[in-house]
Formats: sequence, structure tokens, C-alpha cells
Amino acid sequence: MAPPTRSPLLSWANVLPVVALVVLVATWGRSLPAILVVLVALVLAGAVLSAVHHAEVVAHRVGEPFGSLLLAVAVTIIEVALIVTLTISGGPETATLARDTVFAAVMITCNGIVGLSLLLGARRYDLAVFNAEGSGAALATVATVATMSLVLPSFTTSRPGPEFSGSQLAFAAVASLVLYVAFVLTQTVRHRDFFLPVADGATDDPEEEHAEPPTGREAATSVLLLLAALVAVVGLAKVESPAIESGVAAVGFPPSFVGVVIALLVLLPETLAASRAALRNRLQTSLNLAFGSALASIGLTIPVIAVASIWLEGPLLLGLGATQMVLLALTVVVGALTVVPGRATRLQGAVHLVVLAAFLFLAVNP
Repeated sequence: MAPPTRSPLLSWANVLPVVALVVLVATWGRSLPAILVVLVALVLAGAVLSAVHHAEVVAHRVGEPFGSLLLAVAVTIIEVALIVTLTISGGPETATLARDTVFAAVMITCNGIVGLSLLLGARRYDLAVFNAEGSGAALATVATVATMSLVLPSFTTSRPGPEFSGSQLAFAAVASLVLYVAFVLTQTVRHRDFFLPVADGATDDPEEEHAEPPTGREAATSVLLLLAALVAVVGLAKVESPAIESGVAAVGFPPSFVGVVIALLVLLPETLAASRAALRNRLQTSLNLAFGSALASIGLTIPVIAVASIWLEGPLLLGLGATQMVLLALTVVVGALTVVPGRATRLQGAVHLVVLAAFLFLAVNP
């Protein structure tokens, strides 16, 4: 991420998270007229831009890969809280909510964010160059936890349907958490250099390499405002969900597509941050965001849902359907072929985006 310019106390980036939280409190749980739906959508977009700005401030202070890790974990924690809240309050109708949300997040990050970043980076610099060791390790971990948590439930026989037994769910939760912690330690301690931008990647602005990092106080303020903006993004996405549901129903899409739309909204900060990094020839930062978000989404959601299932009523369906498993397998194969060489062209970006388009199309026409 590029170091952002210093902002005065009452800049748009500092004010918008507070405004968004006020709007969230004022609109939560209420039926909104059309004009307010539009205004909330505008505030939501502002909160997304503010989140990206403050993520860049923090990233410039702590460096890579800590900046990407912070944004990915912050978004995922808030997303997990939203999933648990909706699952507890939604009853049996939300039995597949965790599965659908996590799978949508994996497809959006591993195809949408990766594909868009590769396309933008390769278009500007001819080749998108990144660290194959770090990206390959991240993709392998994502593939493992996704298979263990989302594919195996469709093949186990202890429970009817795509559902784990209690002990199987506990094992999957512990395994996901262990792999996530092992990945974070590898990314930030033992092999941090695998997740840093390649040394020969030059940016359009050489001065950004020598920009003075923000002070500790400025970084701490940005952390708080980043969290506030992300809470507002997720909350306002939920506020907008009735309007989204109405729009989805009006065009004849299945109700499950609502979760895809909300996932797209929640992942907007990471998408914008990754795109900006790609345009500055920081493709490794983009891939850190993409794969880190996918891994955090599974590695944190499954353990929390496993604990919450003690109090939840009804089944917890985690197993993917046949179509979804094919798309997941295709994503892993294409992703592996993309990251192994350590560089990619616009073709690889286009392939990932087409896989995402296939996911979205089949979500509409299952």
C-alpha cells in the first residue's frame, strides 16, 4: 500500500467513519424509504473509502505484511460477528448462512481480488511480479482449510446431509484455527520475506519509498477509525439488505444471491486496497490481502460457528453442493498455475475474473 498524505483532524477520512456509525445507529432495524436507502448507500461507499485510507496509514506505519494482515483480520472478525448474530436470530432458515458466506468470500477473494489485481498490474507494467513462495503457501493453506471445512461435510456419513457430527465439527474447527495461526506465524515471523513485494518492483512515484511514516499516535488513531469504518460497512450492508432482497426478488434471482451481494459489499475495502497496491506494482500486497482474507474467513468463521453451534437450534450445513465444489476445485487449480511462476500476465487475471463471473452466474442460475 502506498503511504497516504497526512490528513487534518477534520478531514473526510476521519469524519466519515463517525458519520457512518451515527447513520448506522439511526437506521438499524428500521424500514427505510427509497431516498434514505440511497443516502445510506452513499454513506456506505464513503465508509469503504475511509477504511482503505486508514488501512494504508496503518500499513505504512507497521509495514508489510502486517498492514495487509490487519485489514484482512479486522474485516473477517466483524464479518464473523455479523454471521453469528444473523444465525442466532434467524433460526433454521440460516442453516447454510455460514457456508454460503464463507464460500462467497473465498470465490470473491481468490478470483475477484486476485484477478482484478493481476489485470491492473499487468496492464500497467506488462508483467505482474510477486513472490511465488509466499503466495503458493497461502493458496495451499486456503485450499486445505476450504476442503476440510466445506467439502468433507458432503461426504461424511455420521450425519445425514452435508453436516458434520459434533466431534467432526470440533476437529475441523481446531484444524482450521491451527493452520491459520501457523500461516500467520510464517507470514510475520519465520519467513516474512516471502510475503514482501519483490525487490525489483519500481513504482510510478519513487518518492513514496522515502515518505516519512506516520507517528504512533497517528497510526493508533487510524486503527480506531479503521475499525469504526469496518463496523459501519458491515452494519450498513445489513441495513441495506432489505432493499437488496427486494431488488433481488424483483429481478427474479434466488434468495441465496443476497448473501453474495452482501459479501461483495463487505469485501469492498480489501478490493479497493488490493487494486491500489496493484497499480503501484505491489502485487504481493494485493495477493496478501486476497489469500489472507480467504484464509481468515474460513480459519476464524468455522471455529466461532462451531462454538456457537452449542447454543444454535437446528442443523449447521457446511457441505458444498456439486457445482460449488467444481468451482472451488477450478479456483485452486487456476490459482496454483498462476502463483507458481511468480509472475503473471493479463491472461491470468482474465481467467480468474471469468471464474468469478461463472460463480456469480451460477448463483443466479443454479
